[in-house]
Amino acid sequence: MRLTTERLILRPWEDKDRSPMATIYGDAQVRRFYPKVMTVEETNVAIDVAIGLARTNGFHFQAAELKGSGVLIGMAGLGVLSEASRRQFPGLPLVEIGWVLAKEHWGKGLASEGARAWLDYAWSIGLPEVAAFTAKENEPSQRVMQRIGMIFDPAGDYENPQFGEGHWLRPHVVYRKRNPTL
Repeated sequence: MRLTTERLILRPWEDKDRSPMATIYGDAQVRRFYPKVMTVEETNVAIDVAIGLARTNGFHFQAAELKGSGVLIGMAGLGVLSEASRRQFPGLPLVEIGWVLAKEHWGKGLASEGARAWLDYAWSIGLPEVAAFTAKENEPSQRVMQRIGMIFDPAGDYENPQFGEGHWLRPHVVYRKRNPTL
């Protein structure tokens, strides 16, 4: 799956993406709302899993590069929720949308631009709804969710089991967007 926007190319992962993505995932500021930074090995596994899931589902989280320069700025895409996630959070839609960008590309509207392209794709294949979720404290991602027209669903809020009881990142919020063509 390859999508293009005014400034981005959203495309399948390539081997050349592994090192720059490891740098992005290894940045403590980028990963401040996640359980931890990722190692090079963990990044490679995540990319390999994404490649496999894209083959299985037709899409998954993919590389995001700047059009013209070829610079990898992070990842964006859609992901089919795992069976375990659907059992744990039965009210969520089948597919989530997500993004992670290198900090030097924050505040430029690139996450919103990439996410809008992925939502357009989701609607083009007939998905009825897409969800996004993040730590309650992750206001930057919530602003992107709002910019792309997602609606906060307080009934969907949950405690993320990746974080221990009382951890400041345990409370998570859910946003949704329904397919406007259905």
